[in-house]
Amino acid sequence: MSENKLNKFMMVHNNLDIDCEEVQASWRKLADRGVGVWVRTYTNEEKGVRYCIWLAQSEEALKNIFTEIGVSWDSILPVDETTPDLWGEKWQEHLEREAVADTLGT
Repeated sequence: MSENKLNKFMMVHNNLDIDCEEVQASWRKLADRGVGVWVRTYTNEEKGVRYCIWLAQSEEALKNIFTEIGVSWDSILPVDETTPDLWGEKWQEHLEREAVADTLGT
């Protein structure tokens, strides 16, 4: 992973019962530090899990800032994105363009 490029990560949090205001306060703390960019969150209320997509330079940067502000996580995984229209030969072209892009998704 490039040190200057923002890479995509999925953070898994097994604490869905956390208060929404507490989560929003944590996001504000993260925004103030400029370490990562929150993309979206998926929740599974039945299992009590949040799946959060972040852009950051490294997994270590996310770990450090989440530890500093006191937000727990169960795992942080580097992830790639695909959609049906990218399958096949278009997927390889996408990977080649992304490898030289300044940020993901361009």
